[in-house]
Amino acid sequence: MTKLTDKLIEAQKHAMSIRPAIGGFPVLAEALRQVGIKTNRWHLPSCQSIYELEEGSVVQQGAPLVNGTHQIPAFDEEALITAIRQDQQGQTTFPEFLQAAWNAGVISYDVDFLARKVIYYGVNGESYCEEYPAVEIKLS
Repeated sequence: MTKLTDKLIEAQKHAMSIRPAIGGFPVLAEALRQVGIKTNRWHLPSCQSIYELEEGSVVQQGAPLVNGTHQIPAFDEEALITAIRQDQQGQTTFPEFLQAAWNAGVISYDVDFLARKVIYYGVNGESYCEEYPAVEIKLS
């Protein structure tokens, strides 16, 4: 591992150790922001996540949501908002949230940790933006 990958992994571990069951995303986001992570871009369905830090960038490769050839679902803003709200209420796991976002036609999303917003994108240029609240946490 490198200094940048260690920084990301340690911030993620810390966030998960203090993250509440309901409304946990802002805690995760703040933990990442505090160590200098500026943005995070998720690519669905591959579950590839790219983090932009002040000193460089890191990629994390998760388990893909699908394998082989698949039709991309149509962008469904209502279904996406439902998936977001269920996740905010602690009703889904993160992999379940990613699957629900994909099923709602999301092919990627960007998290801006400085502006505290997430923009979800569909294949035909559709988008949905949602801001999240600032929280205060202590670094480990």
